[in-house]
Amino acid sequence: MKKLFKYMGMYWKAMIAILAVLVVQAYCDLSLPAYTSDIVNVGIQQGGIDESIPDAIAQKDMDKLLLFVSSDDAETVKDAYELKDKDTGYDYDGAVYVLKDKTAEDEKLMEKLSDILGKPMLFVSGIDSGSDTTKKMENSMKENMKSAIQEQADQKMEEAKQQMADAQNQMTDEQKAALAANPELADQMMEQQQQAAEQMQKEAQEKIDEQLKKIDKADIFELFELVPDEQRAQIVDKMSEQMDDMPETMVEQAATLYIKEVYGNLNIDTAHLQSSYILGTGGKMLALALLGMIASVLVGFMASRVGATAGRDLRGRVFRKVVGFSNNEFDHFSTASLITRSTNDIQQIQMLVVMLLRMVLYAPIMAVGGIYKVFQTNVSMSWIIGLAVLLIGLVILVLFTVAMPKFKILQKLVDKLNLVTREILTGLSVIRAFSTEKHEEERFDKANIDLTKTNLFVNRAMTFMMPVMMVIMNGISVLIVWTGAHGISDGQMQVGDMMAFIQYTMQIIFSFLMLCMISIMLPRAAVSAERVDEVLTSKTMIHDPKEPEKLPDDLDGVLKFDHVSFRYPGASEDVLRNITFEARPGETTAIIGSTGSGKSTLVNLIPRFYDVTEGEITLDGIDIRNISQHELREKLGYVPQKGVLFSGDIASNIMFGNPDGSDAEMEEAAEIAQATEFIDAKPKKYNSTIAQGGSNVSGGQKQRLSIARAIAKHPNLFIFDDSFSALDYKTDVSLRRALKEKTANSTVLIVAQRISTILHAEQIIVLDDGEVAGIGTHRELLKKCEVYQQIAASQLSEAELKEGLEGKEESSHE
Repeated sequence: MKKLFKYMGMYWKAMIAILAVLVVQAYCDLSLPAYTSDIVNVGIQQGGIDESIPDAIAQKDMDKLLLFVSSDDAETVKDAYELKDKDTGYDYDGAVYVLKDKTAEDEKLMEKLSDILGKPMLFVSGIDSGSDTTKKMENSMKENMKSAIQEQADQKMEEAKQQMADAQNQMTDEQKAALAANPELADQMMEQQQQAAEQMQKEAQEKIDEQLKKIDKADIFELFELVPDEQRAQIVDKMSEQMDDMPETMVEQAATLYIKEVYGNLNIDTAHLQSSYILGTGGKMLALALLGMIASVLVGFMASRVGATAGRDLRGRVFRKVVGFSNNEFDHFSTASLITRSTNDIQQIQMLVVMLLRMVLYAPIMAVGGIYKVFQTNVSMSWIIGLAVLLIGLVILVLFTVAMPKFKILQKLVDKLNLVTREILTGLSVIRAFSTEKHEEERFDKANIDLTKTNLFVNRAMTFMMPVMMVIMNGISVLIVWTGAHGISDGQMQVGDMMAFIQYTMQIIFSFLMLCMISIMLPRAAVSAERVDEVLTSKTMIHDPKEPEKLPDDLDGVLKFDHVSFRYPGASEDVLRNITFEARPGETTAIIGSTGSGKSTLVNLIPRFYDVTEGEITLDGIDIRNISQHELREKLGYVPQKGVLFSGDIASNIMFGNPDGSDAEMEEAAEIAQATEFIDAKPKKYNSTIAQGGSNVSGGQKQRLSIARAIAKHPNLFIFDDSFSALDYKTDVSLRRALKEKTANSTVLIVAQRISTILHAEQIIVLDDGEVAGIGTHRELLKKCEVYQQIAASQLSEAELKEGLEGKEESSHE
């Protein structure tokens, strides 16, 4: 896992840019549910009115509101509005209270006004609705007021009677005696008092009747006006206490309905307000959706670019590393494995980098943002989010436990399949010759079936994950609707809030779903990253010196082996032991020996395919380990034991080491290598196509083109590693004669199996089991080297041996 982040860390600037764009995309995606909720709640249910208090209200409507507001709060409300009698700006005849601009800008004051007028607007809205409750309340108030008035009148009449009785009781004895003496005067006074009492009672009754008629005709607001302030305040307090348990959303909805009614009284087109709000909010949603789409496309482009760049850079690094491998590293990594690591493994990393930047970075942003929005929407259902996350976590845990072991062997199975396929295709002719097609088919089928089974297991795990996730998502949606429906029924939330909650919940679940999908890809990519890192961090045995020595421009090409020994890494004994000789320019040094004697190993030390274990190899007196590999190999013309050609044409293969060379140089090299005969026979001559690996030319033609390639480079030192084995005797002789003239000033080393190839060599080195058995000319070795004598006896006739001993080999073979 660390390796993946190490590779991604190289592109931190692009990752920061991607993160910034993802934040913009997440903001757009997270804002859309809120706007959907606003359209449903405000645009549809509230008629497009989103104010908590009216911006304008008729004076008569304000007076009704203030009936339910305390005197102190009423002053606060009046101070927040401006009363206009004329030029109100509304199609309304009458005074209008208009909200002051400074009030609208003061958020705290607006909140205070909303708290003050919230329940009064609910009261007024409820009263105006004309509901049965309102009518009962109105009738009850009328009866109570009538009873109160009647009680007050009766109380006044009793008081008047009591006053008359008290007046009579307060008469003096003289007044009582006078009245007793004059009955007529007494009757007259009694009659007057009775008339006065009746008159007073009549006037009081008329006044009561007038008040009762007024009460009968009055509406509930007029009744409240008739109620004394203290009594009215008590009534309002009782009404408020009864509504304390009412959800805030119901108060807000009632306030909105009241504001809509108030605007209707001012002849404001509320239908236009609604359509304007819906269109405006919808326009914002479209703009956010467009911005989110642009951000999504931009993130996809940037993530793909980073992924492609990472893949390109990794392939380049792996290729440069592999090109710098010595033969020892190639012994540790098979060709099939290196191909898989350079292609399939890096492709896995590239895909994951794109997914990480596109989805993994986005998922936490969406999850955190969605949770934040959910808590703003309705906290009472937040437990549903926790349940969903828990269920998803359990699914991921199960998948990791079951599928993780399979990912660790998946890439090895790909290696195995590539290896088997490569071996079968490379050796197809041999397979057909030995009629082993059935065995190879079974071998391929086994590797293919093992890979298929593992892939099927992984794919089934993924197919199992998706239905489970869909069940969780749909189950959570049903649970939200069921819980939200009860909340809507109880007035605790609105329909739009429930819709927004569902959307936010789905966004949160989808974020975890994206992480779950990545968790399926991550183990395989992590294994791939480890495999690529194994190549990149492998220690190369061959290194250039920190301060390499420079070879002189006029290099002589004197090659010297000084007590050289070599042992393959990890081997228990040396392959070459104490090799000492010197190869000089203008001379041919041949190396011969039995199979496994170390001939090819010896010449592989010269281009530093391996480094010597002991001793040193010098070129013009400079240890080749102190020369950079590039400069050293520039001076060499190497022809491998097995001719290797590259796809292209004949010209590109001959001029492979000298791409800027002329056609004349190319033709000269081909002529020396005895290749012009078959080249000229082709219709396109030097432009004739060479298939991959040179499969469309024979072994001898391949060897001659390889020799021509070395000649065209004009090296100071030629190395022919058994490069004449596929040539017929005549071609061999012609080639060596032409080569002798071309290499008159160069050092030539020839590894050969046939003595006939090296008869003219100025120096022949005989190897036997990694040691020098003899050094000399053909004649000298025939006389004193037993190993050479045995080789010669197995290849030459008695006449040729006799000629060699007599020193006549030159005339005999030319």
